[in-house]
Amino acid sequence: MTKPYTTIRVDRRDHVAEVVLNTPERLNAMTTKFFHEVKYAFEELDADPTVRAVVVWAEGRMFTCGLDLKEAATGVLGGGGANGAGRSAAARNFTFYKTIKSFQDCFSALQECRKPVIAAVHNKCIGGGLDLVTACDIRLASADASFSIYETKIAIVADVGTLQRITPIVGKGMAREMAFTGRFIDAKRALGSGLVNDVFPDKDALLAAARAMAAEIAANSPIAVQGAKVVLNYSDEHSTDEGLEYVAQWNSSFIQSNDVTEALTAFMEKRSPEFKGD
Repeated sequence: MTKPYTTIRVDRRDHVAEVVLNTPERLNAMTTKFFHEVKYAFEELDADPTVRAVVVWAEGRMFTCGLDLKEAATGVLGGGGANGAGRSAAARNFTFYKTIKSFQDCFSALQECRKPVIAAVHNKCIGGGLDLVTACDIRLASADASFSIYETKIAIVADVGTLQRITPIVGKGMAREMAFTGRFIDAKRALGSGLVNDVFPDKDALLAAARAMAAEIAANSPIAVQGAKVVLNYSDEHSTDEGLEYVAQWNSSFIQSNDVTEALTAFMEKRSPEFKGD
């Protein structure tokens, strides 16, 4: 059963799910509840055999303003609020450490989800928003989109995944420029650096493109697509030789799927294949 969410919304259309940031009145600020709802949603979608691709987008005038600073000031950054009274600095620091690790795990759920995840970003994507979208597989943007590792501007080192994921995406120079300055990178520079795959005129065109791409992915064999994501994730963290060995073992285990038979049969019959994922 789908969990009732309050900070996000999960929509399903055919084999595509959409995870929607859904507190536009608060500029989709990221609260503790938001982090945990994102984690639960992606664990649920990963386990759902009917879902083959996921699109992440946001309601309202911007993608997200990032971490909810009001909550952080009274809770996480404030030593745990009232619960921190009388505790040693070491105890408070350990609580903060566990909170950071928990938030990291919540966004890592997007990377660990076997289903490809497409981020569709409009307007500003600030701080934690970049943590979120760099954990996605593909990023698309509207022409008014901009991205900032804004934590630097408020005297914090970004700690929920951006600094670990962005360099392979955009290269060392761009990653360090963004991390050191905190400045906003517009859609044109984001496209040129590889941060996004494509840019569209407005939000409507962006969502149409993201949904079309998700549908194209979902039309392929889920065994092959999910296998490709698993192998790519493994290869990102291992040597070429290790990656080659891993994919050899993977394909020797999965090559005899019914989807392969369907693909070959459809080719011979000159029709489009209908993959079942088995």
